[in-house]
Amino acid sequence: MKTLRLLAALGGASFLLNAAAVAQTWPTKPVRIVVPAPAGSSLDIVARLLADKLKDRWGQPVLVEPKPGAGGMLGVDTAAKATDAHTLVIGFPGPTAFAPFLYKKMPYDAVKDIVPIVLTTTQPNVLAVNANLPVKNVQELVAYAKANPGKLSYASVGNGSSSHLSMELLKSEGGFEAVHVPFNGAPPAAQSVAAGDTQVLFAVASGIAGLVQSGKLRQIAVTSLGRFDSLKELPSINEGGVKGFEAIAWNGLFGPSSLPADVVAKINADVSAVLATDDVKSRIVAAGMAPGGGSTASFKAILEADMKKWGATIKRIGVQLD
Repeated sequence: MKTLRLLAALGGASFLLNAAAVAQTWPTKPVRIVVPAPAGSSLDIVARLLADKLKDRWGQPVLVEPKPGAGGMLGVDTAAKATDAHTLVIGFPGPTAFAPFLYKKMPYDAVKDIVPIVLTTTQPNVLAVNANLPVKNVQELVAYAKANPGKLSYASVGNGSSSHLSMELLKSEGGFEAVHVPFNGAPPAAQSVAAGDTQVLFAVASGIAGLVQSGKLRQIAVTSLGRFDSLKELPSINEGGVKGFEAIAWNGLFGPSSLPADVVAKINADVSAVLATDDVKSRIVAAGMAPGGGSTASFKAILEADMKKWGATIKRIGVQLD
């Protein structure tokens, strides 16, 4: 019996040593960060910023691969099915927290097939309108929509995204109608509103900054409960009269559930360290976001809280995408 216990103890110690060795040697080849949105999107900006810093820490190239489509599910599915321990995805609520409640069938299980690793940024969405639309705040937008039934359409960065669901929630709370026109990412969605093909959009500030600066889009509110540090000039929708409205966007790194725990811990520690540097923090804030970081457990808690909140919201407002 003592011999069996000794062998079991030695086996456990060997497993721990092997796991530690994996973490110490990882990565052994280039790391791929899949971006489930187009080049130039806020996700792409964050991924490239991290890749530039992580390549030196990891001693391997870190490749950024935009793979938009299916509301972000195409890119997340790539990571979920990866078997090489070197494929990650920068995820966001749409294909991770919202999709299980929006779709009857998905190509992956958002709970079982992917693992949250580290929160990278948080930010509110910005409510923006075509510059020629005669509205300058949330009250005027709601009044315009009610006075012009059938004339308002809104773009989103994709079916099931926070951009999409934030507007559906605003429609429900504000008591107005608008036609949904989904796009693959912020750049084409914002261009649609700038051209007047659609009139309204929820998007992160970095995804529409150029069109705001050129005067083609007007920002009128943010989706945080109060004002956001880097966008203090904009009132929240809650301040604008839709009481209690809040819809925070976030993104973070995920990997396949087969990723060894020690590798997850290493990625978490290294990304958190990068996000804490003054250079990276200043660049993230300049893009209208707040840097993330923190433990894997805290990121998982954010994901689970969003699934609980938005699962109930999706059911209440009756959004179904298949």
